[in-house]
Amino acid sequence: MDDEHPPTIRYPWSEPPASGEAIEIAEGVLWMRLPLPMALDHVNVYALDDGDGWTVIDTGVSSKKTRGIWETLLAGPLAGKPVNRAVVTHHHPDHVGNAGWFQSEHGAELVASRTAWLFARMLTLDVQENWPSETLEFYRSAGMTPEILAKRMADRPFNFADTVYPMPLGFTRIKQGDVIRMGGRDWDVHMGNGHAPEHATFWSRDDSLVLTGDQVLSSISPNLGVYATEPMANPVADWLEACERLQPLAHPDHLVLGGHKLPFTGLPTRMRQLIDNHHGALTRLLDDLETPKAASECFAPLFKRTIREEEYGLALVEAVAHVNHLHHIGAVTRTRRADGAWVYQRKG
Repeated sequence: MDDEHPPTIRYPWSEPPASGEAIEIAEGVLWMRLPLPMALDHVNVYALDDGDGWTVIDTGVSSKKTRGIWETLLAGPLAGKPVNRAVVTHHHPDHVGNAGWFQSEHGAELVASRTAWLFARMLTLDVQENWPSETLEFYRSAGMTPEILAKRMADRPFNFADTVYPMPLGFTRIKQGDVIRMGGRDWDVHMGNGHAPEHATFWSRDDSLVLTGDQVLSSISPNLGVYATEPMANPVADWLEACERLQPLAHPDHLVLGGHKLPFTGLPTRMRQLIDNHHGALTRLLDDLETPKAASECFAPLFKRTIREEEYGLALVEAVAHVNHLHHIGAVTRTRRADGAWVYQRKG
């Protein structure tokens, strides 16, 4: 392709499958959708036909509603064949939520990276009835608006176990460089990072399918967040490193099956867009930090739009990720403000 006619991003399907229904996007590969109770109101899941049963990729959040939809799918599009394996791309609840249910109630094998499994199981067992002091300290250090902090403190803390089915002991590990057979195809396993640690992506050797989970999405950027568990994390650097490493694998004709939004082609273009978008956001943020600011005061240069209340939490952890990155590379200084917030200022 010459530079005057760069490959474009195309969407072979303009509409997602209806609830309880599936779209066959390649031979033996079904695309399905499950609802989410948040601004991003859905997650994509996939089923790959192994002949005697199915391998499912990701599982939705744990709820009676979601499991009811799974029962409809199992009896309908999945033709009554058993789910023998549940493959989880990463540890977030919308992906791992019903993995334990498939293990416990359907006898399925759970396949995940070691880090994904450890995080998911640890977080489901770590139930907090009251806000941990470390979490409140983290929110204050990020400059969370006092009104939003007070509203959060009045509610019971979010617990992983609220949206993730109990996970029994035992899983099968996948790691970088593995090859796994699913749906009559051999898939190379390549680990992403940044959105979630040791995030699995799968690249078919037999056709042009790629399962990217949330590492690469078609029309939104993966959330790169920092949390109280690792307040000095640098997921921006982790994500950029992973994308630069995965980029040589991408071809324009790859059909990309992501965790949200629509399947698409034009993966090299999309990866370059996403990488450039983060570099652009970092440049805008650094320019804005001529004036000292807390992470919570950095939404405008980062997102270039008004952040609604339901988006505030995700926006805040992403803002922390970007100021952390600038701090790690030595581009900004940080000092404590009287209210406990870290404030960042461009050097020089």
